Amino acid sequence: MWLLGYTLDNISLMALTVSVGFVVDDAIVMIENITRHIEDGMKPLEAAIHGAKQITFTVISISISLVAVFIPLLFMGGIIGRLFREFAVTLTVAIMVSMIVSLTVTPTFYAHLMTWRQRRGHNTQTSQHYGERIFAWLDEHYARGLNWVMRHQRLILFSTVLTVALTIALYIFVPKGFFPQQDTGLLLGTTQARTDISFAALKEKHLQAVKIVLADPAVAGMGSFVGTGGPIATGNEGRMFIALKPLDKRQDTADQVIARLRPKLSHIEGLATFLQGAQDIQIGGRSTRAQYQFVLWSESLEELQTWAPKFLAKLRSDSTVADLSSDMDAAGQQINITVDRDRAAQLGVTMETIDQVLQDAFAQRQVSVIYTPRNEYHVVLEVTKPYQQDVSALDHVFVKSATGEAVRLSAVAHFNMGTAPVSVRHQGQFPAATLSFNLPPGTALGDAADRIQKVGASIGMPADIHAEFAGSAKAFADSMRDEPLLILAAFVSIYIVLGVLYESTLHPVTIISTLPSAGVGALLALWMTGNDLSLISIIGVILLMGIVKKNGIMLVDFALMAERDGATPQDAVIDACRKRFRPIMMTTMAAVLGALPLALSLGNGGELRRPLGVAIVGGLLISQLLTLFTTPVVYLAMEKFSRARRSKLMEMTT
Repeated sequence: MWLLGYTLDNISLMALTVSVGFVVDDAIVMIENITRHIEDGMKPLEAAIHGAKQITFTVISISISLVAVFIPLLFMGGIIGRLFREFAVTLTVAIMVSMIVSLTVTPTFYAHLMTWRQRRGHNTQTSQHYGERIFAWLDEHYARGLNWVMRHQRLILFSTVLTVALTIALYIFVPKGFFPQQDTGLLLGTTQARTDISFAALKEKHLQAVKIVLADPAVAGMGSFVGTGGPIATGNEGRMFIALKPLDKRQDTADQVIARLRPKLSHIEGLATFLQGAQDIQIGGRSTRAQYQFVLWSESLEELQTWAPKFLAKLRSDSTVADLSSDMDAAGQQINITVDRDRAAQLGVTMETIDQVLQDAFAQRQVSVIYTPRNEYHVVLEVTKPYQQDVSALDHVFVKSATGEAVRLSAVAHFNMGTAPVSVRHQGQFPAATLSFNLPPGTALGDAADRIQKVGASIGMPADIHAEFAGSAKAFADSMRDEPLLILAAFVSIYIVLGVLYESTLHPVTIISTLPSAGVGALLALWMTGNDLSLISIIGVILLMGIVKKNGIMLVDFALMAERDGATPQDAVIDACRKRFRPIMMTTMAAVLGALPLALSLGNGGELRRPLGVAIVGGLLISQLLTLFTTPVVYLAMEKFSRARRSKLMEMTT
């Protein structure tokens, strides 16, 4: 990581945590195989040499096929690809180093340790530990189940196909999300009043919102400001930065705090308040009042001003979105001053004079700076406050003519009230309206995105008004489009690598048949724990594809070796299942325990890592129960198919 310029951050630390459960797999397989030969009576060094030779191809197959899973992640484009490339590279390097160590250091070190143990008088053949008794009990029951499976092979094959269908159904059914909603202990708030509100009135209403927020028992403190500046382009908005108490000192999550404050803040007349939880990963640079954005843009500003409010009004009645707002402000009031140029010329009043007088009276023009020994004071020229509140103040404005006489402004101009947009935002070079929204508790981003897409069609919005997601919502839409391709690419990568290693087109199918059961377990675990199928969960599913297929690799390798020694396919696969049962159980338990800290992630921001652990733990537990019985049946089916194909080819050649 240091050589590649990576840092220890949330992504790389997540990869290192996951790798703890992965990198021990090779060593477990190696040590277990050596131990089996020692138990059969071999000396430790002899068992190490023989066992390492026997298991080398299996370890290489497990490691290389696991690395193949990360190939789609390594070449994934866009912001998401750059984000998770560090994750994939860190895990890949850890796995390759583990493979090298397991093939060299591990058997050597273990052989010397066992030799030393025998010299100290420990009898490794007769010592029975509690863990070994558990494995013996499990092995006995597994043998019974395996015998039953061999008598009902068609039923097991049907259940394998059913598992594939169930995986697809769960993928469609489970709610989709982008990144898990985190509780980082920080809330971001925006207050918005009418466009024609004065600064003093805005300040007063904003302070009411501040008092309500500070009164909440979960809030530790906050900072806020109002008026233009920074991300605020208009004078009718304010910002709040709310720090929550540590998790061990409050009972509610950030989303629950927002849900509790939302109805209280809605009672402030003339002020809308929008709250969102600050996230560690935020895509896009738009400054909006909520976490997700949807943009309407058109070549015609007038048409956009007509349809954007209709779209917003229709969406407000939908329960899949919350804190809905638009940056296309309602038109603010303005005074249009029309100068009678002929009349002004007769009285000797120029347009420049009128502009200067209006600027001096109402534009808060800075005319000087007073310097003192300890401070400086800006001198701002304006009319007194009572003359700034009403349009009638213009009747008291005078301009100087060319002769030096004071001429009433109303003598050379007339006034009328009008409206104009406070600001016009753009998407590229076209006028645009950005609709921002949050998600109510229990609502997935995928459901909200589907609903928003349907709103435009339901109100008959014309085709020349374009609609698209922006920021995190756009990245989510892109990831949803790429997720099936990413999973398919992982399948293809595993198949190609296994096909090259085994020089076969059928044995990789046997190994890949273990993957659907992992998908079922992961999706069920996510659904039962209330987690969306987010981008983090997808990474967990892809990792599962690399972990789970090791069961199939170990079974296929030993079955092929037994067949080369003269055993029938059924006897070979049964013998492989019995001999490989213990290392399969051990490696799965190591991977589950390695992912368990992620599944139980606590503390600020733990929500980001939790779906990864849940997906891995759930997928491993379910796949372990299924693949130990389905893999031998699929192996025998592939062997029958291979023999039938060979016999058919021989008939055709003769």
